Amino acid sequence: MIEVVCGVIQDEDGKVLACRRAADRHLGGLWEFPGGKVEDGEDPRAALARELSEELGIVVKVGDRFDAVVEWTDGVVRIRLSGFLCEIEEGTAEPLEHDEIRWCEREELPRLDWAEADLPILDELLSGVLG
Repeated sequence: MIEVVCGVIQDEDGKVLACRRAADRHLGGLWEFPGGKVEDGEDPRAALARELSEELGIVVKVGDRFDAVVEWTDGVVRIRLSGFLCEIEEGTAEPLEHDEIRWCEREELPRLDWAEADLPILDELLSGVLG
């Protein structure tokens, strides 16, 4: 089981950053909250800050963790995904590893074609429990 973290990044207007996986990658073309793998012995919050720096060129403050912890497999990859609220402290998000990034109003988010593992975190976000 691969430990994975993702960040739900909100701007000052409450818009949420959605990222589309590049077509040539696993689950290409699907939208996700950005993040990545937690290395052995790495703190999940530190892993998320590192991944968001690598993927988007930003420095973030990692905040509260979502209740939803998602165990997902497609028969090839098995992950356990944890999501955290984040805010940008430095930089402007750029699609360094995704083919598109988009700041969305909350009502726009369900219209995107999301990676299945992100859906419980999206549902929790839209229910207003966090954020």
